Amino acid sequence: MLEIKNLHAEIDGKKILDGVNLVVKAGEVAAIMGPNGSGKSTLSYVIAGRPGYEVTAGEVWLDGENILEIDPHERAAKGLFLAFQYPLEIPGVTTMTFLKAAMNAQRKQRGEAELSTPDFMKKVRAAADRLGVKQEMLRRALNVGFSGGEKKRLEVLQMALLEPRFGILDETDSGLDIDALRIVAEGVNSLRSPERSFLVITHYQRLLDYIVPDTVHVLSKGRIVKTGGKELALELEKNGYRDYVATAA
Repeated sequence: MLEIKNLHAEIDGKKILDGVNLVVKAGEVAAIMGPNGSGKSTLSYVIAGRPGYEVTAGEVWLDGENILEIDPHERAAKGLFLAFQYPLEIPGVTTMTFLKAAMNAQRKQRGEAELSTPDFMKKVRAAADRLGVKQEMLRRALNVGFSGGEKKRLEVLQMALLEPRFGILDETDSGLDIDALRIVAEGVNSLRSPERSFLVITHYQRLLDYIVPDTVHVLSKGRIVKTGGKELALELEKNGYRDYVATAA
């Protein structure tokens, strides 16, 4: 599914990733944990193709293709989805307009016909009901005036509608109360399948109580320094990252 080989990246001349190697198999949920400044968000941005991050070495393969060689919108059309830690507000663009444009842009890139308005509305309403997204939210400008929990629910709604092959959740639990966390996790879990994989980036083990990972990787100082099962997250919650920061030094 996804394979990262010796990935090095920097921003404004500062090295952030220092030789990341990672494999996420089809159907797998992999968690990335690590201290602040370890490169977790940078890793997600580089995979997705966010501007401003320079890859100085390495490869990122998705379904047998090195996606570093294609533009961000092409990566999205091939099934890559990134849920941001801090979703952007877009005044003047309604949520429904944004969702329809995103879905049809990907369909066009894949050579598929655009959705009719009735079919689009049916899909959105069904997904919104499952995730507790109120219809009133869909009529408002994208993320404008939304609470942190509402923004995260809306991102999971986008993911449910776009049905990606590979979903990256960049600290989706940030700013969520326990009820919102549970709803978001249930939305993610409903999308788990043998054909879809996830990379879940988080500081804390609590998210992994709800989205139980198959593997846990510790990222420190720009590289993976430890890999284990879900029990590794419990160890980190108990003991912190001190030992792994020392390992990366």
